[in-house]
Amino acid sequence: MLEADFSYIIDTFFAIFAMTLIIFMVPGFAMLEAGLVRTKNVTSVLTINTMIYAVASMTFFLIGYSYAFGSWENSSMSMYAAFLFQMAFVGKTVNIMSGGVSERVKIMPLTLFTIAMAGFIYPTIVNISWGANMLEGTVLALNMYDLAGSTVIHSTGGWALLAAIIIIGPRKGRYVNGKIRVIPASNIPLVVLGALLLWIGWFGFNGGSVGSISTKESADAVALTIMNTNTAGLSGAIIAGIIMYFRYHLLDITMILNGALGGLVAVTAGPDLYDMYTPIMVGAIGGALVVFAVPIFDKLRLDDPVGALSVHLVNGIWGTLAVGIFVESISFMDQLKGVLVVASFVFPSSLIVIFVINKIIKFRAEDDVQMEGLDVNEVGVEAYPEFKRAI
Repeated sequence: MLEADFSYIIDTFFAIFAMTLIIFMVPGFAMLEAGLVRTKNVTSVLTINTMIYAVASMTFFLIGYSYAFGSWENSSMSMYAAFLFQMAFVGKTVNIMSGGVSERVKIMPLTLFTIAMAGFIYPTIVNISWGANMLEGTVLALNMYDLAGSTVIHSTGGWALLAAIIIIGPRKGRYVNGKIRVIPASNIPLVVLGALLLWIGWFGFNGGSVGSISTKESADAVALTIMNTNTAGLSGAIIAGIIMYFRYHLLDITMILNGALGGLVAVTAGPDLYDMYTPIMVGAIGGALVVFAVPIFDKLRLDDPVGALSVHLVNGIWGTLAVGIFVESISFMDQLKGVLVVASFVFPSSLIVIFVINKIIKFRAEDDVQMEGLDVNEVGVEAYPEFKRAI
């Protein structure tokens, strides 16, 4: 067997394996969100996550991939494996959004937005960062380093979520007489399962983004990337737990897990560039940002049941800037420019698309539907029919 053929086969297998790990994030998001919402909305959340995976993947297959990368040709691995790896990413941008507007969003308008995100908004960001680069040679051309998408994926989803929350508004009863009403999670074991599935998926997310494992050097790069990814998650969880304990004398498992996810988002931009110890700092700051950002968004009346703005938007920005801070060869200004260019496109375009769809089919479920639960009215199947639905 020729050495080139061996590398082609190994890298094709690696891409498919990494893609499989990333797809574990689909049930990860589904379980995390199902555990954080009330029992009367669980089936709706699960349906939304399933539809996002199906619709986003099909749209990316038919439209988005060619727009993002210019062609399907690939000389280093099977072009089908290269597509599958990139396809695994696309739904995550809408998963980030769907969790943040859960318990009051209808399925059909969100599905329509999924088509716009997977066919146009996300592929545009991929095009100018990882792909065909239609901005090349212009003043807006990006030199941002973002290995696996702190900005390209996580901030993109976060900006879209912010636009959606502004248009859709908070859940009924979330803010009453100027006070924040706490709505507790319905199933903590599902939250833990979902978060840990996401954590495992991140190894494919970041490790697979190295692109090759067929040489000694690339194998070391993959291993370092995965180790640094895990380290940042550990650090985020630990610091979130410490802060919660000293502030409230409580070890809130949901905040600890979101701290871990914040650390994972933060390290995603440059885990292959960091030494073994830098991810401790990157992840710790990421976990701390989650703890402090959650109450700030609540004070702004931006109702986010799963903390997605704090985890994905805030840490997507932090993680991208961190590469410019901790890696000497990377320009901080290039990183900042990338953050600003992505924000200036994704937020207004999402706002316009959601506004237009909302004029045709309302995103927000009516108050009486929210009271009864979206499971009954949106899908007709209750996750826990033997339980009395909570109001």
